[in-house]
Order: sequence, then structure tokens, then C-alpha cells
Amino acid sequence: MADRSTRIAIVNEDRCKPKKCRQECKKSCPVVKTGKLCIKVTPTSKGASIPELLCIGCGICVKKCPFEAIQIINLPKGLEKDTTHRHGANGFKLHRLPVPRPGQVLGLVGTNGIGKSTALKILSGNKDHKPNLGRFNNPPDWQEIVAHFRGSELQSYFTRVVEENLKVLQRFAIAAVFLTKADIYMFDEPSSFLDVRQRLKAAQVIRSLLRPNSYVIVVEHDLSVLDYLSDFVCCLYGKPGAYGVVTLPFSVREGINVFLAGFIPTENLRFRKESLTFKVSETPQESDGEVKSYARYKYPNMSKTLGGFKLEVMEGEFTDSQIVVMLGENGTGKTTFIRMLAGALPPDDGVEVDMPVFNVSYKPQTYNVKRKCTVRQLLHEKIRDAYMNPQFKSDVMDSLLSEPLMDQAIDTLSGGESQRVGITLCLGKPADIYLIDEPSAYLDAEQRIEASKAIKRFILRTKKTAFIVEHDFIMATYLADRVIVYEGQPSIKCMAHSPQSLLSGMNLFLSHLNITFRRDPTNFRPRINKLESTKDREQKSAGSY
Repeated sequence: MADRSTRIAIVNEDRCKPKKCRQECKKSCPVVKTGKLCIKVTPTSKGASIPELLCIGCGICVKKCPFEAIQIINLPKGLEKDTTHRHGANGFKLHRLPVPRPGQVLGLVGTNGIGKSTALKILSGNKDHKPNLGRFNNPPDWQEIVAHFRGSELQSYFTRVVEENLKVLQRFAIAAVFLTKADIYMFDEPSSFLDVRQRLKAAQVIRSLLRPNSYVIVVEHDLSVLDYLSDFVCCLYGKPGAYGVVTLPFSVREGINVFLAGFIPTENLRFRKESLTFKVSETPQESDGEVKSYARYKYPNMSKTLGGFKLEVMEGEFTDSQIVVMLGENGTGKTTFIRMLAGALPPDDGVEVDMPVFNVSYKPQTYNVKRKCTVRQLLHEKIRDAYMNPQFKSDVMDSLLSEPLMDQAIDTLSGGESQRVGITLCLGKPADIYLIDEPSAYLDAEQRIEASKAIKRFILRTKKTAFIVEHDFIMATYLADRVIVYEGQPSIKCMAHSPQSLLSGMNLFLSHLNITFRRDPTNFRPRINKLESTKDREQKSAGSY
């Protein structure tokens, strides 16, 4: 049995509904039966509360709660003295803090709900987000907080925050932050909805903020961008919504590899069952027999003018059971091309496109439903056949939607939860072509891999075709069977190349961006080479981007 001080009880206030249940948690608790009030709840109370010192960790209340509102978690030993912040008696708990260093960019990586934003708010020095060191009833003052971190780099950091009353900018547009002179800069997912070129420019702008005495802290889920702009990395692990632990700082490569491996060698601790790797075969793994069994669809040279924008499409072909990733900057006509394939937009000059009529299921960048219903009700109404299909449930829903999420109201979903619901709804509609626009938006690195696997499984099993617009380089290389590269002047005149293999397509695309990638030898993830580095010059001279 774990030590009493290393066990936490989490009660989700949104899910705990004593007025709608029979207080099964309290009635079944063995400690309550001995006469001790281990679970305090009545039919009129707002929610249950569980004093952690009395809890024996039997887990009966977790199984008995009809709303899955309770979690009892045994923490790794030795964390109690490192408690930084606690959201209430049975709320989220953060252990340790990232350690910023002057003149360097600190990157934070971890799953959603693990405490990255909480850590940012605490480091901002905002009076509403002081670290309470676990004493939520009697929070310490700044003098005590600074004394608590005595002997660490955080002591000098917080001393500076308190004394100078610094203006900290957080979650602002990058340009607005750049134009405002400050000593501490914080960015929460700066790459969201930017294309690859814009992501690299954003990374360069963020790095240009560095001065010998300034701090820059970045939360980022696009690992190739995080790798490119950070000087060192802190990983966060734990259980989303329950507790989070910040690791000691690692070098960039080591920190990201630790996160992907799910194992922290310095603490001898595994926080994920399996590691994430990104091995991509250099030759398509398909025999001639398999190729013949696929249905092939060809389309001719086409062009389309919309206002002041003109798109030229080179002839090409695609097959079923295939994922085609469209690579290009924003405004190069990727959605226009799909609408032409679907027959929704006729080409210029009345060119007859000799192709079957396709049904297209489309997932936009953001999925907003302004309705009062639960996720379960929405799925049942919109994609009833797929929702009732056990194969679709195991291929898609089990990966993307957790059981507690199914009973949440649509209007209370976070960005990442809405995204997963949107992908499920898109794949659940009967169609020939699935167009998925930026499936990685709002998802953390782990969820991006899960979403990629779900999309790939579904497309192969149903023998359909997916066209995916994706700017996260790691996810794009993970998904793509073929690549369509878009080039030209965004919103003015662009050209869509024919679908080509992943390697040749990526080579063409990266040559336009004038950047090179290498693969990490440990887990094969793509890493951006620093501009004009030896590796960068070697690959460019060899024409291998």
C-alpha cells in the first residue's frame, strides 16, 4: 500500500451530481462503515469531498460512482515535498515548476490537462495565480514563496518578478508580444493554424526576443517547431485533470525523446506504456497484386479562377485505401481543389472532368456546434449507423473519444475535445473522399499520434480515400501515402502538382521553403536543421532536403 501522504483523491465538480444519484460512493466506502467520515456528501450538497488522510485507497467509490466523477491515485513517492499548487481540496495538483533561464528559450511539452497552462500562469507572477504550495485554505505570501524556492534558479526568478512587478504577456498574438518590450515572454501554442513557413517565421521572431536578461517560455505541441526554437525543455507527466509533475530541464533533443519514449531515465520512471516512433518506409510497401486490386481514379489538367485568385491543377491520379497529404501555405487553393474533385466547383473554360461523382465528407479547421446536447446525443443523431457499428467503435471512437467525454455537453468541450468529436463525425459519414482540414489543431502530441492511427486504420479498412491538409510536419509524414505540393503566390496564383511519393514530394516542398530535415536516430522523428549549419549545407548541396 502506498504511503498515505502520496495518495490523492480527485472529485470532478462538473460530473459529481449528488442530487441525481443515491450517494453510492458514501454507502459503499468501508471507512465510512467504521464510523469515520471518509466521504462527505448529502443529497443537497454541491459535490462530494474526500479527506485524503482517511482514504485507504480501496477504489470502491471509483467503481460505484455512476458519473465516473472520482479518481483515487497513488502518486510516485517523494513528490509531496514538491507540491507547488493545488486547485482546492479534491482538485488538480501540480508538483514542481519549470525553471526558466535568462537569455534562453524554455520549451514545455506534455499532454493536455497536465498543468502546462497552470505553470505558465504561476510563472507570470500574476497575483491571482500565486503558487499556494498545496495550502489552498491558507495560501502563503510572496516572501514565503521566494523562501520556499531558496537555493534554486526559481528563487532569483520569483525575486525578480516580485521586486520589479514585471509586465508579463501571455497568449497574445505573436506580433503584439513582439512589439511590446518586456523581460518575460510567454507563448501558449504559437503555431496553431499557421502553415509551415509561418511556423518557422514565428519561431525566428520568438528567438529574436532573447536578450541576456530576458526569459522566454513556450508551450508547443508541434515537436519539430519546439525542437527548432527551444534551448532546453521541461517535460510534464501525470494524469490529465488529476495531477502533473514537471521534470528537471533536459537538452532539447533529450527532453523531446524522453517525452516520446514515455520513460524518464533520471527518475527511473515510466509514465506511458509504449513509446512513440515515427518510422516511415522509403519505398511503398505494396506488391503489384495489391496495386491492381485498388480502384484508380484519374483527373485531367484543370484550372479555376475565383475573383483575383487562380489555381492551376496538374493531372494526376489517386487510389482508394490511400491518404494524400496536401502540403502548401495557407491560401494556395487546397480546399478549392477538393471542391473541384467533388464536382461542387466546375473548372474554367467548361473542361469536362471525366470522373465518377464523389461524395465528400469535410471536417473544417474548427468544429463548433451551438446546441444544447451531449456528445453521445450528437453522434447518435448525426452518424447513427457508424455510432452503432462495433468496427467503427473499435477503429475510431475508442481511440478518439473517452467514455466520460461522451456524456459531456457539447458547449462545454475544450478545443482538443471538439477537434476529436469533429474528426469522429467526419469519418462517421458515408463518403468516397474524406477531406480533413488540420486534424492536429488543439491536440497534444500523444493525441496527434492516436488521431493519425485512427484515420489510417479507418481509411485502409473501408477502402476510401482521404485528402488531409496538415502543417504539423511530424503528423504529415506519419499519415502520408502520397503528397500533393502546392506552390506559387498565396491568394493570387498557385499550382497543384500531381500526387507523388512521400520522399520526392517532401523534397520538393522543403526546397521551396529552403529548409532541410534530418531524422532522429532514436525514434526517427523529423528534426529541422539549423539554417546554414554543416548538415543543412551538406543536404542542400546533395539535393536531399
